[in-house]
Amino acid sequence: MILTNQKSDNLGAIASSLCLLHCIATPFIFIVQSCSLTCCSNTPTWWVFIDYFFLTISFFAIYRSTQTTTSKWIKPALWISWILLFFIIVNEKMAWLSLHENLVYFPALTLIALHLYNKKYCQCNTNTCCANEG
Repeated sequence: MILTNQKSDNLGAIASSLCLLHCIATPFIFIVQSCSLTCCSNTPTWWVFIDYFFLTISFFAIYRSTQTTTSKWIKPALWISWILLFFIIVNEKMAWLSLHENLVYFPALTLIALHLYNKKYCQCNTNTCCANEG
């Protein structure tokens, strides 16, 4: 049980870290693309798909982590961070609001920190201490 709990936090921290790297790399890839191909200004479809791939992975990691944590505040904190990340990414595609593109780093970093905290928070010696207690 302990290993299963830590796997979801590991997965969440890794997915959030990769998402953050993806967000950091995006401007550099577009600079290279615009220098080499001046005819195309659209984002490659496969690159846009990566956003939703990371959102899906992080959703399931958060779902599992919130099922197994004993911390009452970490559950809403994880979900609020994910919803904020989801909104920023979808807003970027739909252009509902004019938001600074660097705003995406805040929820991504928050998710990494929360998963790492939750991994350390739920260190127990029995198989039942981290399962659905409050």
